[in-house]
This record gives sequence, structure tokens and C-alpha cells, in this order.
Amino acid sequence: MSERKIILFNKPHMVLCQFTEAENRISLKEFIPIPEVYAAGRLDHDSEGLLVLTNDGKLIHELSHPDNKVSKTYWVQVEGEPNTQALKALSEGVELKDGITLPAKVNIIHEPHVWPRNPPIRERKFIPTTWLSITLKEGRNRQVRRMTAHIGHPTLRLIRYRIGSWTIDGIENGSYVEV
Repeated sequence: MSERKIILFNKPHMVLCQFTEAENRISLKEFIPIPEVYAAGRLDHDSEGLLVLTNDGKLIHELSHPDNKVSKTYWVQVEGEPNTQALKALSEGVELKDGITLPAKVNIIHEPHVWPRNPPIRERKFIPTTWLSITLKEGRNRQVRRMTAHIGHPTLRLIRYRIGSWTIDGIENGSYVEV
């Protein structure tokens, strides 16, 4: 095997987590010129933030397989102001169509210092937004968005801040670093 490569990429909004283009959408190929690295897990097209890429299959399995329960932290801007009961529901686990979610660590946070999103989120004149930090140890399809919708506070913006011990700190949106 060639030398192990680990890339931390701060994925912009509306970028596919694959190197092959599909339906004229922007892919990883536009940002990462490093051959033979693959995403360890997925980040939805409409989500932003940390994506780990590597040429190490064992690391991909370690980070992305549900049995390994690697924690991931998301900064989530939701519509409205969740009350204590709604936050407690998220932290204890909510019933989704594919079963009850594992307990999550959930906190209200100050708006993080992040890049502007293009296009910006839709803002409603009389409905405030709230930023949450949500840490999960599972990664079902669109899980964070489904969880916040379940408690009546749809996700407007979702940024993955951390996977395991890696974060997006110091990585500009659309940029990557090798570790």
C-alpha cells in the first residue's frame, strides 16, 4: 500500500461527497486533486463542514461503520427556539421511521463564527433561529435534520464541526489540509 493519506476537507454547501460528477453538480474533484482518497462516510449535498478522506480502508471502516460509534458534532441552525422539553427529547433519543435514535449530547450555542452560506438560509421576519451543538454516535441518513424536524424545529443550516478528534478549526470552507 502507498503511504497513508488523511485529508480533512471543509465541504461547502451543495458539493457532492464523491469524485464523479452527477447531474452537473459540483463534486469533490473540484477541490481535492489528490488521487486514490475516498470519503470516510458521507455528508449530505446540502450540508457543510468536516469530511475526512483517506486511502486507508481500515480507517474508513473505523470512522464510518455504525458499530464503532465514532462521535460526530454538528452545529445546527434551526427554525424557532427549542424549549427544554424539545432539547431533552433530542438528548434522550427520538422515534424516527427507522427506530429510536441513540442519546445525543445537545446544547444551545452562540452563533458560531463561520463563513457565509451561498445561497443564504431562508429567514423569516418574525421567526427567530437558534444554533445547537448536537453530538451523535450514529449516522443515519439525514438523521440530524429528521431529529430537529421531529421536535418541530426544522434544520436551516447544518455544519459538521467534528469527527472523532478532528475538527474544521483553521480550515477555510472549500479548503483541505493533510494530516
